Amino acid sequence: MNRRLFLRRLGSLLLSLGGPLALLRRPAAASVEGGKGGGTPFYGMGVDIDKCIGCAKCMDACKIENDVPPEPFFFRTWVERYIVQRDSNVTVTSIGTATNPSTDVVAEKEILRSFFVPKLCNQCANPPCVQVCPVGATFQTEDGVVLVDDKRCIGCCYCIQACPYGARYLHPERKTADKCTFCYHRISKGLLPACVEVCPTQARVFGDVNSLVSPLARLKRMNKIHVLKAHLNTEPKVYYANLDGEVK
Repeated sequence: MNRRLFLRRLGSLLLSLGGPLALLRRPAAASVEGGKGGGTPFYGMGVDIDKCIGCAKCMDACKIENDVPPEPFFFRTWVERYIVQRDSNVTVTSIGTATNPSTDVVAEKEILRSFFVPKLCNQCANPPCVQVCPVGATFQTEDGVVLVDDKRCIGCCYCIQACPYGARYLHPERKTADKCTFCYHRISKGLLPACVEVCPTQARVFGDVNSLVSPLARLKRMNKIHVLKAHLNTEPKVYYANLDGEVK
């Protein structure tokens, strides 16, 4: 058998094995699924309210991963507990860390229902924070994530005031604006945001808004979805499943 014939037969054999071998290849368990057609993804997050147990592991993971100041009033993501009382009054409290949860403020016998709502930067498709920044320090990437350039930010706090979701704070050491970035340093490498990866009940999912096969697409397809403050036309990309009407 000459060399040319050998290579031709070897190529045919590899092509015939391509289908079966491809079935054996599986993506990493904790990875971001790409957009349809291999194009640039447009990232978003989904939250299933019925699955959140208020453990605050997402808050702890976020602080560790992103060097958020340890004080409880600095955060990139937080969890609110909603308590609907029998007299229809609603009490909202922000829970503490996983090792120091907040105490109940309503007697158990007065509680009609209670649930937890994780909150964070809504990564708006039409972000008002980007519009008001006088130096262009707050900007939106091609894949839809709103970031802050620490080197350009002058700490004027305009973006903090413009955010309708209260998702920004002024970093006490750097004196620059800070907020959730979907852990951009992780998702740009194909990893999941820290809060999504540590959630024990998979209440948070992450993926490409335009994908038809991502976990985010499945959440939106199988649940009634709401966004916060839709009337402001910021086009938020944090989608809530089973959101109670009391949540604003």
